[in-house]
Amino acid sequence: MNRRLVGLLVCLLLWIGAHASSVKILEQIDDTVACNHWVEEQLARMTLKQKIGQLFIHTVAPITTQKNKSSIESAVKEYGIGGLLFSKGELEKQVQLTNQAQQWADIPLMIAFDGEWGLGMRLNNTPEFPRNRVLGCIQNDTLIYQYGKEVARQLREIGVQVNLAPVADVDNNPDNPVINVRSFGSDPKQVARKVVAYSRGLEDGGVLAVCKHFPGHGDTDRDSHHVLPVLNFTRDRLDSVELYPFREAVKAGVGGVMIGHLHVAELDSKPASISSEVITSVLRNDLNFSGLVFTDALEMKGISDNADNLCVQALLAGNDLLLVPRNLKKSFESIMRAVKSGKLSEQLITDRCRKVLTYKYALGLKQKPSVKLDGIGQRIYTAGTDSLLVTLEKAAVTVLKDSADVLPLDLSLSGNVLLSLSSSLSDAYPFYKELKKTVSLAWLYGNTDSLSLQQLQERIIPAQQVIVAVHPNSNFQTFLPLLERLALDKPVVVVCFSPQNTLQEMSAVLRNASAVVLAHTDKESVQRYVADVMTGQKVVNGRLSVDMAGLWKSGTGITLDPDYPRSYTPEELGMDSRVLATIDSIAKEGVLEKAYPGCHVLITKDGYPVYNKCFGSLTYDGKERVREHTIYDLASLSKAAGTLLAVMKLYDEGKFGLTDKVSRYLPALRKTDKENITIQDLLFHESGLPSYLPFYEEAIDMKTCKGGLFRKKPDAGHRLQVAPNMYACTSFSFKKEWVSTAPSEVYSLQLSDSLFLNKDFKQAVMREIIKAPLKGHSYRYSCLNFMLLKEMVESIAKVPMDEYLDSVFFKPMGLMYTSYNPLKRFPKEQIAPTAEKDFLRGGPLQGYVHDEAAAFMGGVSGNAGLFSTAHDVAVLFQMLLDRGICGDRRYLSRATCDLFIGMKSKNSRRGLGFDKPDTEKQDESPCTFEAPASVFGHTGFTGTCVWADPDNDLVFVFLSNRTYPVAYGQNNLTKLEIRSRIQQAMYQSLMH
Repeated sequence: MNRRLVGLLVCLLLWIGAHASSVKILEQIDDTVACNHWVEEQLARMTLKQKIGQLFIHTVAPITTQKNKSSIESAVKEYGIGGLLFSKGELEKQVQLTNQAQQWADIPLMIAFDGEWGLGMRLNNTPEFPRNRVLGCIQNDTLIYQYGKEVARQLREIGVQVNLAPVADVDNNPDNPVINVRSFGSDPKQVARKVVAYSRGLEDGGVLAVCKHFPGHGDTDRDSHHVLPVLNFTRDRLDSVELYPFREAVKAGVGGVMIGHLHVAELDSKPASISSEVITSVLRNDLNFSGLVFTDALEMKGISDNADNLCVQALLAGNDLLLVPRNLKKSFESIMRAVKSGKLSEQLITDRCRKVLTYKYALGLKQKPSVKLDGIGQRIYTAGTDSLLVTLEKAAVTVLKDSADVLPLDLSLSGNVLLSLSSSLSDAYPFYKELKKTVSLAWLYGNTDSLSLQQLQERIIPAQQVIVAVHPNSNFQTFLPLLERLALDKPVVVVCFSPQNTLQEMSAVLRNASAVVLAHTDKESVQRYVADVMTGQKVVNGRLSVDMAGLWKSGTGITLDPDYPRSYTPEELGMDSRVLATIDSIAKEGVLEKAYPGCHVLITKDGYPVYNKCFGSLTYDGKERVREHTIYDLASLSKAAGTLLAVMKLYDEGKFGLTDKVSRYLPALRKTDKENITIQDLLFHESGLPSYLPFYEEAIDMKTCKGGLFRKKPDAGHRLQVAPNMYACTSFSFKKEWVSTAPSEVYSLQLSDSLFLNKDFKQAVMREIIKAPLKGHSYRYSCLNFMLLKEMVESIAKVPMDEYLDSVFFKPMGLMYTSYNPLKRFPKEQIAPTAEKDFLRGGPLQGYVHDEAAAFMGGVSGNAGLFSTAHDVAVLFQMLLDRGICGDRRYLSRATCDLFIGMKSKNSRRGLGFDKPDTEKQDESPCTFEAPASVFGHTGFTGTCVWADPDNDLVFVFLSNRTYPVAYGQNNLTKLEIRSRIQQAMYQSLMH
């Protein structure tokens, strides 16, 4: 019994350690106590051989011959393998074998899949997504996330829990024979963004992501399937290029990493896959990775020809799971011998087995799964799958060149010739048919069997403009001399419906071409989309993911938007850039006067940025500069950017009326003095509720606060100043029933790095609101109003508000950096801190909401809790200015937008949830006096604001962390009127 308790404790500590390292897949464990019990129960009845078996992922073919079935049965029953990896084959057969193998298994099998571009990589007649090189051209990382989530859905449908993807290698060697198109690109930062987005999608979909091939297989001209590649780079180079995507993935909480068979001389003399220096020192210690480590296939000649006793060496080096050992029996025997000889400890085997079992539990393998075979094809390939595939392909289209500004095409020009270089007329027809709808066009089919080069030349010479469409399998080399001459003589637009390598072969033409469009594929939907782009009907914003030698660098791409000019100055949008430039000095003044350590100022006109600059640093030490994607605690700006959007959406759907009593949706308010408060009362702040309640006091053991929680003067127990003439007790204790130092199913709301709140505390907050005294119905700004609105949203929507906003607004709009509880998704270093030492939580606040009420609601509250970037906030409010439309999608009806941004209380300056200028009491207005009455927005305690102007189509966003290091004392942000002065400069720049 004691040994069992010890094992339980060890498992619990392992889980907590992994959780502290933000391995996201482990957060799917709802009940850690039950997990630990299940894991220890399995371990207690396992032999050494069975524990060893759990460390093997065995590769088999998905064929249903009796011989193959017997082989799988032997691996499962005799050796107790931990998982299976199927090689290339057919969907139905793999599902049949998976179900059979799971029935044979004593402990459910972890089924892995090598699906870098989805099921189509390994299974016939299944969806095949674009290669990573193409996806790397996409600018909207939310699409990559959605792609990962869709792949996860398909994998779960066929009984798979682990995807050996994504490739995190940087494609910076054009001679690489094995990585190339499998990489997201040649820019480490862009690769990292895509790797993180894809991994998050997979793991949010319940599938473990395994980033590969650590420490980086991109810059080599050798294939590790055949030889051991050598990387002779310094550690500085490795950190900045090869290791960078892996480091970012680990920060984001990825659950798996695969080690490549690589010789990295700077790190160790041994191959990486059997090197403790690479795995333990670099991956685990330097990068702080605590997830599962997989070997690459151990039968690959890059390692099998370079080492003996591979499995033993791999385990000693720090690998958790051994992939594709060549000979299962031999591999088992080598590990058993190593344990008996003392080279491998049995404790190491047990610990690795415990870890594997914990991840199995997290992936839903506490019970044997079974896949329904009937209708599997229809469940895999849905209408949503096809829609996402088309969206990805369109988003990857890239305009590489438009040196003569010929795009969009001049529709008044009549002398256009389309030369289609394709293997058949039907292949090229969709592009021609769509172009022909709006462009006067003559179509020539470039086939030397029907027209000679001389005849083609004679037909093309009179043309004023030539469009050359290059399709797959065309013999385009035949036409290169003709195209080179044409490009020197007249505007030539080259559209490539083939992989970008095709363009590399026609570099002489491209250097003189007027415009070049890379579409990657000739699918009909893409051909029609490119035609619409070229005629100014659709937006395109792809960026090249890898260099094209002698032509373009990665990152090259031109945005074409039918609503806006491609290149512009503020003057073209009616604003004076010299006046806007005066904002620099105002923002810098705020840093110098310590109004804030740093800030981001963003102004858009007609949806386009006319001023966008970052100033200062995240803290006053200046070590980390404010950047474009610095994430800020929005504080009360969360009311307008979060809660209010959810309220507007539900109103839009007819789920409630403004004059409805909120008690209709919150039964706890019935038969109380809050029963008759209407939703409109809450939005106008006319409910009579107090401005604020210190909910956190309910969680504090007041007996431990000698002299009370606060005192007007400092003493030995009250040293931390929290406000003018107010000092807080810093030696108090929390009540054990409410706060714990360790997470669990009960204490599941995280307050800080080391404090966890009982999930039932939310009910205590509601009880306090119910008990709060009312004071008439005149205007009184109150956070409690929006806390009730959040409860109403969840009551109507039947899901947590953060999930609702994510699914309805944030993710569909591509707002990658907008989130409650951002530490679940982003590294702490990317988030601006708001306090050096918080009296309540006993340490710095960085990534945890500053507002105490929101903190004790688990970070998701109606009054605060939302974190975001200036760009994301601007997009949200531009959507409101555009009356509910963002991109090509409507999020709110025009009528709802008009109502909420236009309606104003008769008793105050407040709108329906939005703050507005005070045109009667200018001294009390949050805006400059130049702001029209139509302006709407909100401010936040941490030093944030957003103001949207429907009259002038302006959005002004200011984000700072003015509360750092402390919020008390003189508020220089307000005293210096930084925000209103910047807003004033914005209006003064308007040219009337």
